[in-house]
Amino acid sequence: MAMVQTQAIEAGALPEMGIETCDSADGLSVFNRHGTELAVWRRALPPQLRAWLEDVDPANLPEHRVLLRPSDMPVAMESLLDECGMPAGDMRDLLIADIHDLVSHFADITRSEFVDVRLERISHDSCWKFHRDNVAARLLTTYRGPATEWIRAPYAEQALREQKEFDGPIETLHRNDVAIFKGSAAGSGNGIVHRSPPIVGTGHTRLLLCLNQRTEISPAPWPQSDDTEAWLR
Repeated sequence: MAMVQTQAIEAGALPEMGIETCDSADGLSVFNRHGTELAVWRRALPPQLRAWLEDVDPANLPEHRVLLRPSDMPVAMESLLDECGMPAGDMRDLLIADIHDLVSHFADITRSEFVDVRLERISHDSCWKFHRDNVAARLLTTYRGPATEWIRAPYAEQALREQKEFDGPIETLHRNDVAIFKGSAAGSGNGIVHRSPPIVGTGHTRLLLCLNQRTEISPAPWPQSDDTEAWLR
């Protein structure tokens, strides 16, 4: 496999047209500006929350998907995290509050009544291929493990062609950065080429939050029934 040039993006290091950075959740609204393809909120979670997430047994990290209104997120997430055995307490409450905040901002930015929420435990090379999402908008943030990699426009088509053989520059989000990507369904005709970082053999287990607008393949809205198995998947 070819050696690749991977670099984490730093504050003020994104002069390329269509790439915007901000220093608050409210700043993510720049995503709706004409011509913006990627909005990145550079942030750091509280150190105690980051340490707690690293210490959680990977077997107790969630791997579920739910479609819900933002106001329902805290109750739904409590049930989800109980289901997977993630330890309850102040740190879990902080995680739920953070996800609730991101779901609410994403719903406001995309003008969505419902948000399709995926909270995924990843210990394999999930979505390792460079690709453009077939959506209008997708929010990604990594709570644990290596974060999403993406390609600047001048190298995008080369990365799509060469995949594992691509040896051009690869940009890397910082862990806990929040990024909203435009996909190929946004009407821009492009969308940001990106991938999940290959991690097989590294010993890493990632925890990724992925938010989408409602589509025909979304699960039924929460609560579908009194049986949590009907909406956890």
